[in-house]
Amino acid sequence: MGQQALPLQCRRASGPWRTCLLTIESLGRHWWLQVGRERWVLRADGRGGMTLQEGLGPARPVQPLWQSDRSLCWDGHCIKGSFPLD
Repeated sequence: MGQQALPLQCRRASGPWRTCLLTIESLGRHWWLQVGRERWVLRADGRGGMTLQEGLGPARPVQPLWQSDRSLCWDGHCIKGSFPLD
């Protein structure tokens, strides 16, 4: 499968939901979210570990967490909408 981009809703911490674009480079392994001028890059290592990198900052380990509103969050960076998991 080639690269695909999906419109979603994103927010950081308890901020407002904003329209964002999820681009999947490699399903279940590498994807990023474009949230306004911000880019959140997520990578899975294939062994259960994940990292989140904001812009040019360092990548840091994160854990996925489902919220009661059916959003998926990584260290306070949340998405909701229709997206493939793997």
